Amino acid sequence: MNAILLSFLIMFMMITLAVIQAQLRNGFYSSSCPSAEAIVRSTVESHFNKDPTIAPGLLRLHFHDCFVQGCDGSILIAGSSAERNAVQNIGLRGFEVIDDAKSQIEATCPGVVSCADILALAARDAVHLSDGPSWLVPTGRRDGRISSSTQSSNMPSPLDSVSVQKQKFSAKGLDDHDLVTLLGAHTIGQTDCRFFSYRLYNFTTTGNADPTINQSFLELLQAQCPKNGDGLRKVALDKDSPAKFDVSYFKNVRDGSGVLESDQRLWEDAGTKSVVQNYAGNIRGILGLRFEFEFPKAMIKLSSIEVKIGSEGEIRKVCSKFN
Repeated sequence: MNAILLSFLIMFMMITLAVIQAQLRNGFYSSSCPSAEAIVRSTVESHFNKDPTIAPGLLRLHFHDCFVQGCDGSILIAGSSAERNAVQNIGLRGFEVIDDAKSQIEATCPGVVSCADILALAARDAVHLSDGPSWLVPTGRRDGRISSSTQSSNMPSPLDSVSVQKQKFSAKGLDDHDLVTLLGAHTIGQTDCRFFSYRLYNFTTTGNADPTINQSFLELLQAQCPKNGDGLRKVALDKDSPAKFDVSYFKNVRDGSGVLESDQRLWEDAGTKSVVQNYAGNIRGILGLRFEFEFPKAMIKLSSIEVKIGSEGEIRKVCSKFN
């Protein structure tokens, strides 16, 4: 009975997702605000040119938004009890980019373009500016009216096992292939030493390092994150090409050079390992092009999670506060 019920729920979620994706559409603002996407692109590019590390920040911001209450811009709301202040959202960046784009769009098309759509577009542009793929982003999302830090407990964590990661992604209608593909976003970006240093010195309280870490990479990480050193020090999630959106992240995981435990564990699960293998290949080979094809598909799927459409929610005037 449980298996039948689970199958029914999965089928229902897939049908619901298909309906939502059909209601979101490419060029949603082509008549109501034809300059919207160009404004977002130019704004992201302006900030990127000053600080390229803003790209992974915008991508992570969109991911965190979609995983809590769906892609409704709830992560953008300011306030002590708001979603952005949950412990799971420590270190999120890029709010000022979204605010900048929103203020410019409001000056041109007041009350038309949602903050949720601006965030989805900015994430796409951030990837493209990092030498990654571009894609058409279906738009038409509306902004949510709820933002609570208590609702972020289901966010994926760097401490999650693969099985827990699978459960969290599945709960959002994302399969194992989506999981690995979306984690490929770690090809750009950084993390703090505090989120993985336990792997270097006292893994599972043994006083030893995580045995799955490649020895030469272990020495590199220990040099970057000394024992009892600065836990806030930043380390690239992709040691080979941290500013370029490519497949070297998968090669690193394959070779025991994943920084986060949750990344490296992808190599130990049969289902996720096969996807990593397919993407890794030769960095400049055909499999790299396949990732460039699959990542946009996964992002469109992610960006459709539990969106508000039609008369739901609102179109905020300012992204950091409700109307």
